[in-house]
Amino acid sequence: MRTLKVIGLGIMLMGNHLLSYGQGKFDDLLVEVEIEETRQILTFVKTPELFRDRWDTLAQPNFWKFVMMMPPDSSILNVRDTREILEIKSLAEWNKQTDDEKEAYRVMLRQKHGLAEDTRIFMTTGKSDFYQFDKVFPSISRGVNLFIDNDTDPWYAQAILMIESPGKLAYSNAGALGPFQIMKSVARNHGLRVDKYVDERKDFDKSAQASSHLIRTACIPEAKRILRKFGIQINEKTQYALWFRLMVLHIYHAGAGNVDKLMVNVVKPTKGGKDFIDKIWHSEYGQFGNSSQNYSQLALASLLVLDDLIYTKCSSMEDCSYKKVN
Repeated sequence: MRTLKVIGLGIMLMGNHLLSYGQGKFDDLLVEVEIEETRQILTFVKTPELFRDRWDTLAQPNFWKFVMMMPPDSSILNVRDTREILEIKSLAEWNKQTDDEKEAYRVMLRQKHGLAEDTRIFMTTGKSDFYQFDKVFPSISRGVNLFIDNDTDPWYAQAILMIESPGKLAYSNAGALGPFQIMKSVARNHGLRVDKYVDERKDFDKSAQASSHLIRTACIPEAKRILRKFGIQINEKTQYALWFRLMVLHIYHAGAGNVDKLMVNVVKPTKGGKDFIDKIWHSEYGQFGNSSQNYSQLALASLLVLDDLIYTKCSSMEDCSYKKVN
C-alpha cells in the first residue's frame, strides 16, 4: 500500500507501507494519508478505474460534482438525459415564475440549443449546503477501517459516506437515518436497536457495522444472483470492478427487488462494464426511478470530489502519484 503525507500545501508519496491493522485481502486497495498538523493517519480506498477507464470524463458524474459545489440559491437548468447544463439562474428568480412561464422558458431553451421538442429539461438546485465534504473527510477513514474489521470491501464505506454526508445527521425522505442512511427495518434485521427509546443508527460505529453486514450478506450476494440470470459471473477479481460496485450501491439504495425488476424488464444485460451502468442511468421501472438512477452518479461524483480533496494540496509537489498507484 502507498502512503501519502500531507505537508503544508502538498501531499508527498512516502513509498510502500502496510498498516498494522486490517492486513489481508484489502491491503492492495488502500492508501494512507498522514495529516502533518495532527499526525493523524487517514485511510482511503483507491479507485484507479475512475481515471484509467475514463469514468471521470462522463457527463453525469461531472454534472453532479458541479451541483455539489454550487450554493443552494442557484438553479441549474439541464437536459435530463445528458445532464448538459443549459443555463444557471438564481433560484429566487426561477421561483418567481408561474408554471406556465417556466414551461415557456424551457421551450425557449430547447429552441436556443437546437433540442427536440420532447427533450426533458430539469431544474436542479445547488447542493453545497448538503454535501459538507470537509466535515465528512475525517470520518471516511474510520468507516473504511470498520468495514475492514467486518470483512467487507471498504470501498463501499468511502462511497456511501461521501454520498450521504454525515456532516448532517438527518432523516431521508424515505425515513433512512444515520451516516450510512439505513432504514428502520433494515437496521433491526442487521443487529441494531431501533425503538422509541434508542436509535442505534445515530451511532457511527454501529451504523457502519450494520451497513457493512447488509452489503456483505445481502447486497453483494443479490447482485451476483441477479447477474447470473443473464449469464454474467462475478469472481474474486471482478467483485472489485467499479461497475459491479456501482450496481451493488444501487441495490443498497433501491433494494434488490427493484433492481432485479429493472434488469429483467428493461436493462437485460449481456455483460458488465461502463455501458451497463449507463443503461441503468437511462432506465426506469416500477419503484426504480430518477433518484435511484442518480445514486451511482452521485457516488462517482463524490469520488471525484474526494480525489480533489486529497490533491488540492498537491499542486506544489513533484512526487504525487496517487492516481498512478498500481
